[in-house]
Amino acid sequence: MLLLGLSCLLLLRVFAAFGTELTFELPDNDKQCFYEELEKDAEFHIDYQVISGGNYDVDCFVTDPQNDVLYNERKKQYDSFSHTAAMTGAYKVCFSNDFSTFTHKTVYLEFRHGDERPLLENMIRATALTQLESSCVSIHEILKVVISSQTWYRLREAHDRSGAEHLLDRVTYWSVAETVFLFVIGIGQVLLLRSFFTEKRGSVSATT
Repeated sequence: MLLLGLSCLLLLRVFAAFGTELTFELPDNDKQCFYEELEKDAEFHIDYQVISGGNYDVDCFVTDPQNDVLYNERKKQYDSFSHTAAMTGAYKVCFSNDFSTFTHKTVYLEFRHGDERPLLENMIRATALTQLESSCVSIHEILKVVISSQTWYRLREAHDRSGAEHLLDRVTYWSVAETVFLFVIGIGQVLLLRSFFTEKRGSVSATT
């Protein structure tokens, strides 16, 4: 059973569609672009999400080899885009944080392209699958669902962690400010009360 699982896992790695998955930092007032060489009529899919920073939004646009804009969205927290390449060449995906003056962002990007090849050659010939091959196909489909779920949970966990850390910083700064304010008020009240009970001695000038 272990050998069957390892064999199906290797098949999943070999026959999966081509793709790139990365997480990168996008500084304020900055733009980063990524390029991918695609063949004509190749389908590609783009998924992105802002994990941390500011209002969790970013500008994104996609262009073809002739710099024609295929996709252009501003201040999006997350989105998906699918398209079929009309020509062979380098397609560009850019993320811009120009509208932010002091907050940098962390962005997740997944770029998939090409059709997934059949897991087994028998599936191309449309012949009956053996029990072992059917098990491999079932495990292959389940692993794809598991990978997708793990990616979603990792992004959700990173997003929530970033929000919690941001909230912790705000609570910490507010607590420090309140503490300083209370000390100032307390010292001011003590000095004010002392002024009420302090004897004021005036100077009397003697006249001759």
